[in-house]
Amino acid sequence: MLSLWRHSTASCCFGGRRSIATIISGNQTSKLVRERLKKEVDEMKVTKVVPSLLVLQVGNREDSNLYISSKMKAAAEVGIEAKHVRLPNTVTQDEVLRAIAAVNEDASVHGLIVQLPLDSVNRMDVEMVTNAVSPLKDVDGLSCINAGKLSRGDLNSCFIPCTPNGCMELIGQTGVSVAGKHAVVIGRSKIVGAPMHDLLLWNHATVTTCHSKTRDIATQVGRADIVVVGAGRAEMVRGDWLKEGCVLIDCGINYVSDASKPSGKRVVGDVHFASAYQRAGFITPVPGGVGPMTVAMLMQNTVVSARRALANAAGHCL
Repeated sequence: MLSLWRHSTASCCFGGRRSIATIISGNQTSKLVRERLKKEVDEMKVTKVVPSLLVLQVGNREDSNLYISSKMKAAAEVGIEAKHVRLPNTVTQDEVLRAIAAVNEDASVHGLIVQLPLDSVNRMDVEMVTNAVSPLKDVDGLSCINAGKLSRGDLNSCFIPCTPNGCMELIGQTGVSVAGKHAVVIGRSKIVGAPMHDLLLWNHATVTTCHSKTRDIATQVGRADIVVVGAGRAEMVRGDWLKEGCVLIDCGINYVSDASKPSGKRVVGDVHFASAYQRAGFITPVPGGVGPMTVAMLMQNTVVSARRALANAAGHCL
């Protein structure tokens, strides 16, 4: 497959000889997704509909600016009209909610994301703010309505959070079927762990979720055909935990000290890559794995939202 890098071969996963260190490239997979979306957007433009995304930011955090920049660049590549609205860090919660309500009512905007964290000197209820986004435009998939639909298995009527959705795309690149497999998810965050569990479950895996209170996580991981890690702990998962030939998806982004780097630090995942790639059949790198897929899935959700709006408008015209 185009999005797999094979370092060396020794033996196939799930029986017989398998491959060691087959790396699943998020960079290459996200490129394939963007190319597909560009074709869809070009076709939609014939009907005078252009998918539109609005990113609402509170404050001016440098890391948020970097993330937003990557989203705007990806939107431009696909042909999505993207707008960045920055509110000052003195803004009140009521002002943020009014700004969201205005976008909810704007039929020309198909997707709305509120960049987190909210960088304000005033107190903000993050749950209230994210739930204020219309579920029809919640392309981040963070509202309680979309989360509820996902938990019930209503996958075709909700927006799936971008990182878990990207993980499923990467698993699909391996050719390994999720159905019937034992999957372990490490982490239970609302953005990654919890929706990842639901997504694997409704794709017919048997799923175990591990978290900070789980006893003997290594034993749980050792039984898994598919492991998705979003724990937020640098190099937590070691190679000797893994079932030989498993699919290993690393959602972690951590900074550790490294005197050899100009910045004095380097990025690592939640998996100890050097030992894990000796046992996993497939593994995502950090960086260049899950990260690019998160942005690609945001673009996909925006295009889906525009397509739904177009179909809804056509239905009203009948």
